[in-house]
Amino acid sequence: MTLYSYIVTHDTGFAPNPFFGHCTLACCKPEIRKQATEGDWIVGLTPRAKGKGNKIVYFMRVDEKMDFQGYWRDRRFRRKMPRYDKDLQVRCGDNIYEPLPNGEFRQLRSMHSNDEAEDPVRKAHDLGGRYVLVSETFAYFGSKVLTLPPELSELAVGRGHKCRFSDHVKAEFMQLVGDWKFGVYAPPSRWPEDDKSWMGSLW
Repeated sequence: MTLYSYIVTHDTGFAPNPFFGHCTLACCKPEIRKQATEGDWIVGLTPRAKGKGNKIVYFMRVDEKMDFQGYWRDRRFRRKMPRYDKDLQVRCGDNIYEPLPNGEFRQLRSMHSNDEAEDPVRKAHDLGGRYVLVSETFAYFGSKVLTLPPELSELAVGRGHKCRFSDHVKAEFMQLVGDWKFGVYAPPSRWPEDDKSWMGSLW
């Protein structure tokens, strides 16, 4: 089992997307998405600048790893296709790459951008990760971030990600995982206070 830690720079509900029963990482962090395999764990942390040290935004086990064509066509993830006539939970969907007959992809409007035009830089960055990581085994804390225990201080990271941890750190992490029920505990940190649509994902 490989354990990955990285910084969730913008916790909007887009990357990761913890809604509709699955936590998915489809955009951002292309290196993690390429390297991670089923059974690995990922921990997303807040930047140090936003508090006294890193805190845990979410953790997830990689239960499935699929390509973008499979993600788009899988009926389970249709609700993660963003629609702007719906509530915020639907608008921040991360299933934004529609396969085209020529093997290319059309980039849908998303939390990446406020207009209909494609962003070629972000598109190349996202698709460069090649895969979407899917989890039903996750805890998302969002705006109620979890303090990083001292015994897991090695998870703290700046830019990029970390993935080389001792067996001791991995064991401490799994003990932390065992202390929490899986599911969504709070809305993303960047979420309107009066919008309760996220509560539809409470387990």
